[in-house]
Order: sequence, then structure tokens, then C-alpha cells
Amino acid sequence: MIKINYQKGFIMDTRYETFLKLCEIMNYRKTAEILNMTQPAVTRQIKSLEAEFNTKLFVYDKRKLEKTESSDILKEYILSLRHNYNLLKDDMQSKKSKTIKMGATKTIGEYVIDKEVIKNLENSSDNICFYIDNTANLLQKLENSEIDFAIVEGIFNKNKYNYKLFKKEQFCGICSYKSHLAGRKLTLEDIFSENIIVREKGSGTRDIFESEIIKKGYNLENFNRVFEISSFAIIENLVARGDGISFVYKAIADSRDDIETFELKGLEKSHDFNIVWLKNSKMPEIV
Repeated sequence: MIKINYQKGFIMDTRYETFLKLCEIMNYRKTAEILNMTQPAVTRQIKSLEAEFNTKLFVYDKRKLEKTESSDILKEYILSLRHNYNLLKDDMQSKKSKTIKMGATKTIGEYVIDKEVIKNLENSSDNICFYIDNTANLLQKLENSEIDFAIVEGIFNKNKYNYKLFKKEQFCGICSYKSHLAGRKLTLEDIFSENIIVREKGSGTRDIFESEIIKKGYNLENFNRVFEISSFAIIENLVARGDGISFVYKAIADSRDDIETFELKGLEKSHDFNIVWLKNSKMPEIV
């Protein structure tokens, strides 16, 4: 019961394909429609896997389909198997150059490692595919074998991936250099009268800031107004003009003379930048 997945270049047990799709959709009927199968056929394939591994992969809790711990283990195995196959295929073809597929969050890619990427291009014969995206999207690309590894600053499930500390970076508030907040040490309550500018959901800087204020019993609605903007360039311009404040890494704050920092009492001052790759997969040499 195997088929060739031409998109991934990987020979995969058909049941694994069905299993991965059900993990994504979490609905037997909709999974069957997407895979152009009958619902009983999907059920048979999942039951076949459960019989083979002698474990339950999915259970119903109040009519809602839930994954079991065994399901998470199997998913990890399939994703790493697919990724390792693609790496093996590249190694066996004895090419003069390989393609390194990496991803980084906007903070890291545009403000921290841009020079390192350029240096690697100059000193290596490898091809590089470099994706800039938010943490959530990069982790999804990792699971889809679209990238080999990602460098992220956001919160992620450390039980689900292999990771290695890249560096620590200071996290701080930013405002216009003309602002009355500039250079001060403030409480969270001191800044609620300000407009807060945050990245889109799934971005590392937003996740970190939101988790910090939620710990203290607040949320973004406590601020005067909330601007959600995906572009750091626009965020920097708005902050410099005095239209709002934001929370970013110091590397971003240091990139402009018309932006100043301020300190928030109780806010964790530094956070990890981590290199992340799939569990049980071959560690990319560049890591």
C-alpha cells in the first residue's frame, strides 16, 4: 500500500498520507472529500495503522475528534522520514552544489543575520533558499519539508522540535526620540494610554509581548488603540513619528536614530533566538 508523492519526491505509504491529512483537518468526512476517497476508506486506513501499531491514534471527546499521544509520535516520525529522504536523495546525486533551504523570522532575517547569509553566499558553492516569515508560518514550512531549518525568536513547543540556541537578544519598548517615555523605566499601567503597534498573529515579537502582559492579567485591549502591522519598516516609521509605541528586539531599535528605547518593569529583558529543525531528522551541516 504505497504510492509516490511526486511533490515531495518521497515514496509514502498511502495510509501515512491519509493520516497526515486527518491530523490537519481533524474531520473524517472532510478528509475523505479532499483526498477523493470515501469516508469508510479513510476509517479503514486509520484503523489499519492503529492495528499495526497496537494503539489508538484518534479518539472522540464529546463528539470532537482529538489526537492521542501516539498520533503525535507517528506524525513526528513520518515528517522526519520524509525530510531525511529528501536529504539522502541530494547526497546520493553527488552534486557539486546543494540547496540549503532555511527560514528566519523578520527580526532575525532582516536585522541580525543578513550579513551572515551574504558571507555564506560568498564562501560556499551551495545554493540557498532563504524565506522570511513569522514563527508560526516557518514551523508549518518545516513540517511540510519546504525548509530544512528555521531561526526563530518566537514561542514554540520545545518538546516537538530539535533546537539549538543561536543567541540571546534584548527585548525592549520603543518610542519616538521626542516622546516623554524615552529612556524611562515604566510600569505596564504607565503605557496603557498609548497606542500600541504589534505585528500580525503568529509573529514572535507579538507572542512574547502578549504572553508577558497576559501573565499580569491584561491584554491588548487595555491600550488606547491597537495597530496590527506586519511590516517592521512601517512600524518603525509610525513609532518615529510618535503615532504609537511598540515592543521589539534592540537590534531593530538600534537601526534608527529617531527611535529611543524605554524599559518596562517586570518585562523579561532578553529572549532566545533558536535554530529549529524536525525531531529525528538529520541535522543540517550549516547548523
